Amino acid sequence: MTGGRFYSVCLMALVFFVLIPSPALSQENRIVVGSKNFMESRLLAEIFAQLIEARTDLSVERRLGLAGTQVCFEALRTGAIDLYPEYTGTGLVSILRQPPAGDPRTALNVVRAEFLQRWDLWWLNPLGFENAYALAVPRSLTAGTPLRTISDLVEIAPSLTAGFGYEFINRPDGLPGLQTRYGLTFPRVQAMQQSLKYQAAAAGEIDVLDVYTTDGRLAVYDFVVLEDDRQFFPPYEASGLIRGSTLVKHPELGAVLGLLTNAFDAGTMRQLNYRLQEGGEPVEVVARDALSALHLFASDEAGTRPVPHKEGLFAYAWAKRTTLMRRTIEHLGLAGLALGLGILVAVPLGLLLERRQTVAEPVIRGIGLTQTIPSIALLAFMIPVFGIGMLPAVIALWIYSLFPIVRNTYSGLRDAAPQAVEAARALGMTEWQILHWVRLPLAAPVIMAGVRTAGVITVGTTTLAAFIGAGGLGVPVVAGLQMANTTVILSGALPAAALALMIDGFLGKVETWLRPRGV
Repeated sequence: MTGGRFYSVCLMALVFFVLIPSPALSQENRIVVGSKNFMESRLLAEIFAQLIEARTDLSVERRLGLAGTQVCFEALRTGAIDLYPEYTGTGLVSILRQPPAGDPRTALNVVRAEFLQRWDLWWLNPLGFENAYALAVPRSLTAGTPLRTISDLVEIAPSLTAGFGYEFINRPDGLPGLQTRYGLTFPRVQAMQQSLKYQAAAAGEIDVLDVYTTDGRLAVYDFVVLEDDRQFFPPYEASGLIRGSTLVKHPELGAVLGLLTNAFDAGTMRQLNYRLQEGGEPVEVVARDALSALHLFASDEAGTRPVPHKEGLFAYAWAKRTTLMRRTIEHLGLAGLALGLGILVAVPLGLLLERRQTVAEPVIRGIGLTQTIPSIALLAFMIPVFGIGMLPAVIALWIYSLFPIVRNTYSGLRDAAPQAVEAARALGMTEWQILHWVRLPLAAPVIMAGVRTAGVITVGTTTLAAFIGAGGLGVPVVAGLQMANTTVILSGALPAAALALMIDGFLGKVETWLRPRGV
């Protein structure tokens, strides 16, 4: 088997993956609406999107479930998205890095002025409710104990286990600020997804958790929400945060989104969140019902109803088959393009390093360091430069694919049948002929083993691309984690696993085809 055939296979694979349909390109009259990766943020973003679609001629692209405040803000600042729901306290403390302001009007005025001056970002009128942070404990913990305020919690905190959200542990208006203001210290703090914290507290695995005051699960779990007696938490009025350039281009957006001014109160949001978190209803249906209740649709025809969870995974997957197929194509496109680019770069690099063995190991180890960077961190690093979506995801996945292919290419060529190589030299073959007709064919199985490893890793890592709005099968996985819904999680996880097996099986067939007879 010749080296030319090996390169032909690589090139055909790359062309195949490039031709797979990718996310839609930018359009003149398109608005990109983003959200953070928790259910209320998704709901508000979907409400924005549906209202824009109903009241304007603009098309809306949804980038829901982005990985937290900084990712959403960077995406907005750099123009990757046009609009997302945000909270005034988060803007004040987490983005502007200013001390908490106790008065809601003061907080709103500060963030409005600063965001306009620094980034030309506009805070729309508040939606009418606050979703503030609070600390909660199971009611059983308060039995016989005067536990009503956070100050009361300080006394017993050294004997308790806390379960907090990932952002809360690092935000200045979260655990670090509580430690400074109250002197609150726990011997053990577990970082957990929002939905999992409730289950862990109910099971007695944690004693204290951070909650959102509009969380629908507070009506289900028997928790006591502790009073913030030192007024640490700033006001968190919900609002829309939009780019000034988007408003200039589409001034009608200000009037349309202004219809949501003071549209919701905390009780309404708890009910809507309850439907998402415990009822398992699709966010599209809950958002449509919320807008219908406000009579903001021209006609209030019924939306698509949720798939009952009691029907199980197969019924859910069948009902969502069109969406899941689209997500699978996105997933395959992202993983395949990254892997194809990885092959085209890593194999020639391995060939070059085999010729420069004195520097080979340092270079390969340097590439190997990329494997130590957490996947979501690498994706986040790409946002300030490349924005969100397909491009940063492919670049990050491409970086992850390089190491196993480079390592195996180098090792396979270095150790490829020395006797056969010496015999070829004795016959008068040139080094290029030896590489083309002897070394590369003999090394092909080892190289393909690296490609297969990279393929499986890339398919698995691609699920995290959902956190930067690149789509793929990570979208239902992330949504299911937020809802603590195994059915939704498996609807993305099982196709991703099957895709990894298919890719490995396909590459195994290619390896068999490339393997020289007798090897």
